[in-house]
Amino acid sequence: MIRHHISDKLLMAYSAGSLPEAFNLVVATHISLCDECRARLAGFDTVGGAVLDQHVAPATMSPDALTATLDKIRQGPAQAAGHSTPRNTAPRDAVLPAPLREYVGGGLDQVQWRNIGGGVRQAILPTSRDASARLLHIPAGTAVPDHGHRGLELTLVLHGAFVDETDRFARGDIEIADQDMEHTPVAEAGADCICLAATDAPLKFRALLPRLAQPFFRI
Repeated sequence: MIRHHISDKLLMAYSAGSLPEAFNLVVATHISLCDECRARLAGFDTVGGAVLDQHVAPATMSPDALTATLDKIRQGPAQAAGHSTPRNTAPRDAVLPAPLREYVGGGLDQVQWRNIGGGVRQAILPTSRDASARLLHIPAGTAVPDHGHRGLELTLVLHGAFVDETDRFARGDIEIADQDMEHTPVAEAGADCICLAATDAPLKFRALLPRLAQPFFRI
């Protein structure tokens, strides 16, 4: 059961298309797992559509616009050179939901992990530069160094669970951390914790070694 959800503020920004790509990825992945947030998003989408209907003038279209659109639909999705199938046909995976498989290019076995110390591994995902997204693999019982935040951090659990000073977070749960939060996440014993995290500013580490490593690991 998912206990920690996306805030209304973030859902409205996602609906309006005003979030950075990295945050969009976290929200879309959470929504794919969470019926409650998916229903709330539908409500925001409905309100947004009504506002557009009332305040945006209809666009003028060419007489053959409908025919051209139907022709494109009949032709099917465009394929990039060198790819025999569209990206959205990535195989199913027990850990990575569909929106995330799009970025990885497959399941968990396709992730290009990089060790960042203490047994923790990460894989930075390709997104726009206004925020970064990464997968984190934290061995069971391992703590992430104590840190604060210079901006916003969204952390979505995909496998296992972690605990910190605020609560416990398991699959589908999302933790929203801002500049007022300082914490030490610890992966629960019994299973490695795999998370999707997005940040729009570097973290603030207390210890010297993590601070020295930040430029190399882009955290």
